[in-house]
Amino acid sequence: MHTVSMDVKSPRDKRVVQGEVTRAALIDAARELFGNQGYADTSTDEIVTRAGVTKGALYHHFRGKDDLFRVVFEQVQRDVSDQAVAEFLGPDSWKALVNGCDLWVRAHLDASVRRIVMQDARAVLGADEVRAIENRYGVVALRGALRKAMHAGVLERQPLRPLALLLMGALTEGCFYIADESDPAAAQIAISDLTTRMLSAFRTAARE
Repeated sequence: MHTVSMDVKSPRDKRVVQGEVTRAALIDAARELFGNQGYADTSTDEIVTRAGVTKGALYHHFRGKDDLFRVVFEQVQRDVSDQAVAEFLGPDSWKALVNGCDLWVRAHLDASVRRIVMQDARAVLGADEVRAIENRYGVVALRGALRKAMHAGVLERQPLRPLALLLMGALTEGCFYIADESDPAAAQIAISDLTTRMLSAFRTAARE
């Protein structure tokens, strides 16, 4: 949820703040609607009605529904990444890495996240843009966790970028697998276990 400071000093400041409030309301409304009913079944009329603004305001801040979806998708990616980073920062580098990856997967059990990220994003934005946004958040966060684990001597030294891309690809495909299964909770447990096994292949302690 967006928050905007209302401490303003001039008419121009008030216009800027009001614009930020309007933009935030549109993003919040769109995220709720896209998450609940999907991109295709959400109209711009529904979005502006939910946000309490005019359609002109929507097109002032966004090029259209697909542009608004891109911003929502990026916000979801950032939120999930922030949650994972909070785990990655744990004092035990190995547990932090495993728990952060597990959280990344579990976050996609949320129905709205699953609908936005797994069902609609590639169809609306295209695979290249989705990958670029995922790299901006998820891969960067994962690289930080891997670097931390290597510095702590928990993981063998490896080239960071390809390893982070490999692991993020595995996590992403795991999330798609979970989304397609009739029992997502059981599928999540299986993916989390396989992720830990994969990470263990790079763990220094496993070779002692």
